[in-house]
Amino acid sequence: MVASSGIEAGLIDLLAVFIIAGGVGVFVAKIGRFPYTIALLLAGLGVSILNLDIDIVLSHDLILLVLLPPLLFEGAATTDLGRFRENIVPVLALAVPGLILSVVILGWVGSYAFDYPLLLALLLAAMVLPTDPVSVLALFEELGAPERLSVLVEGESLLNDGVGVVIFSTLFVLVNESESISPTVIADAGVEIVVASLGGLLVGLAAGYLIYRIMVNLDEHMTEIVLTLILAYGSFLLAEHYLHVSGVIATVAAGLFIGNRGAEYAMSPQTKISVFNTWETAAFLVNTLIFVLIGAKTPIAQMLNNWQIIVIAIVLTLAVRALIVYPITGLVNRFSSRTVPFSYQHVMVWGGLHASIPIALVLGLPPDFPRVTQLRAIVFGVAAFSLVVQGLTMGRLLDRLGVITRSESKELYELLLGRARAVDSALNAAKRLHRKGELPSDVYEDFRGEYEQEKDDLNAAISQLLTDNPDLRQEELLVGERRVLKEEKSAIMDAMRSGVVSDDVGERLLEEVDLKLDRVDSGESTVREDPKKEAYTEFWRIRMDEYGLSPNTD
Repeated sequence: MVASSGIEAGLIDLLAVFIIAGGVGVFVAKIGRFPYTIALLLAGLGVSILNLDIDIVLSHDLILLVLLPPLLFEGAATTDLGRFRENIVPVLALAVPGLILSVVILGWVGSYAFDYPLLLALLLAAMVLPTDPVSVLALFEELGAPERLSVLVEGESLLNDGVGVVIFSTLFVLVNESESISPTVIADAGVEIVVASLGGLLVGLAAGYLIYRIMVNLDEHMTEIVLTLILAYGSFLLAEHYLHVSGVIATVAAGLFIGNRGAEYAMSPQTKISVFNTWETAAFLVNTLIFVLIGAKTPIAQMLNNWQIIVIAIVLTLAVRALIVYPITGLVNRFSSRTVPFSYQHVMVWGGLHASIPIALVLGLPPDFPRVTQLRAIVFGVAAFSLVVQGLTMGRLLDRLGVITRSESKELYELLLGRARAVDSALNAAKRLHRKGELPSDVYEDFRGEYEQEKDDLNAAISQLLTDNPDLRQEELLVGERRVLKEEKSAIMDAMRSGVVSDDVGERLLEEVDLKLDRVDSGESTVREDPKKEAYTEFWRIRMDEYGLSPNTD
């Protein structure tokens, strides 16, 4: 018998991972509301406990270079930039100064609690504290968390990992060189963090703009999928390995740019569907692989040998998280008209999950690094507690705090709306088949009568539901208005490109649409039920009156 090649053996191991994932998926589908990613982790832990061999090395490079970029890119690309900007102050406050303060506090306390040298304790803090976008994005999507809460937690997670990796890299060099902490060392570290973060931001924006300019003049959805793949990995590698700035921040910036401006101005409807569906599938597959491997590669024996110090690390990590989140959000609330409620703050403390980024960092430590075995046990222990205990209790916490994930009326609205779209599609398909002569007239009339009656019933039900739930109606009005305004903006830009309107007139029209979008983003609609009562007086009406025109609209 011919021995398996390395590639064949790798494929067999990869297939084993997805067989486990398939079984987990069937299990989750049968029992109902149970987070898929956490079920994957538990299945992986079962593999580790049973000492079953999956010969895929969960390495620092595998996580950071192969698995992380698509997850960061997909998470950033699907983030609404308008919502992100609305919450940028609390997100930045927690992701940058909040993380730095957390590392300092946990490092200082940990030097006594773990009996570590201060620099080593700071390095442990830098590894374990960054909240993980992989875990947070997956869990919040499954639980259906409120949009603003998702933006706050996911936004912080996407940003603070870049800062966390830079802090870790700086401290790693200091530990290796046996440097002592001094004002000069602190100042140099601060400068390095700023340069790496801003450098990553600039690289991501530049790479995103380059791909955007190519896509503007291209309408080939398969090629555009490839371009976004190049952008996700290329921005990370260019920043991290060639320019030595933050690859994480570069990938997040590129994803935000192409997922918002690129989707709005450079992608056709077909391209948007293809690109975002592809990335959603890629993120799902990568999440599947990473959570099974984290569970399967957890060093159970090492964790049992160090269980006492792991418990201390878990308690301190949660305590420091609370010590940072409550004061910083409280301070931001004092100067903001849109405050972060206490219920959200509780979720932000408990929802700060720590997994793939901390594990990638600790796996990057060399074998001869001081106390490397204990450091790995601590990081894996905190990650396991974070994902299993915090993750499994997140849904209950949301319920206890009254943070509604999805109301019954919202679920019914989505059901009715989804069915209405399916009926519309069926009617169009029947009409198309009838025109081609592939559907006899009698059969077509039967189809049409059945589906049009269902469509009328659905429209009546949707109208009644929105009438009975004014908050839901207002929410859907704002969502719809935002989409319509973005279409207006695209039409104006097309008119400017084709020369139908001059640049100065076009800029004035775009400015007006942006003003309307700002009002919608703040929760105020520019549409009234009575069309004769304008909520917003457009510029063209003012110019028309100045010119002396008074068209008869009766």
